[in-house]
Amino acid sequence: MPRFRRPRSPARLVRQVAAALLACLALVLAVRPPGPGSPAPLPMVQVTVAVADLPAGTTLGAGDLTTAALPGDVVPDGSTSEPGALTGQVLAAPVRSGEPVTDVRLVGPGLWSQVPAGEVAAPVRLADLAVATLLRAGDRVDVLAATASPGGPLTAPDPGGATVVVVAAGALVLAAPPAATEPGGAGTGTAGDGLLVLAVHPDTAARLAAAAATSTLTVTLGRP
Repeated sequence: MPRFRRPRSPARLVRQVAAALLACLALVLAVRPPGPGSPAPLPMVQVTVAVADLPAGTTLGAGDLTTAALPGDVVPDGSTSEPGALTGQVLAAPVRSGEPVTDVRLVGPGLWSQVPAGEVAAPVRLADLAVATLLRAGDRVDVLAATASPGGPLTAPDPGGATVVVVAAGALVLAAPPAATEPGGAGTGTAGDGLLVLAVHPDTAARLAAAAATSTLTVTLGRP
């Protein structure tokens, strides 16, 4: 005996037709060109970015850089579309994979432009290289000078007979050496000679230079 299908519910049929019409409308809107009042899409700009995470102190090579297309309104100032323009330059701060490499990330004029008004860039060589490699650009540090003879009112007697003087407080780190490579470890680069570059007041720079000639320098890390 033939079996007859039950007629569909009118309400269900209406819902199916409405869903089909909405799907067609969405497709038409998606492929329709923008009208005269619609904003034009932003042009894409080629920007040089890091291929992988790179530590501070890295000398950039051709294999460290590539280009990526970014919307024009998010391209940072100081960027470039030519990786070759950055080859051979040294990173003053670490960069992440895919991050645009700008002038303020490099040792050079772009970095010095970050020195606050009224301050100067002062090199400071620490006695403990490991301490220097813990620091990164943007950190704030106090520089301490340890001497074998009493100093001024900021000195604090040490049980061993030495005194400690605070010669710079809250100094901004502009550049720091990279972490030293350890056998089997993840460090990259060399620790160098523990040289930091700090942004300080000119008077503080003079005190740092004088302390470096007679004292052992170290730092304590403060809030950025």
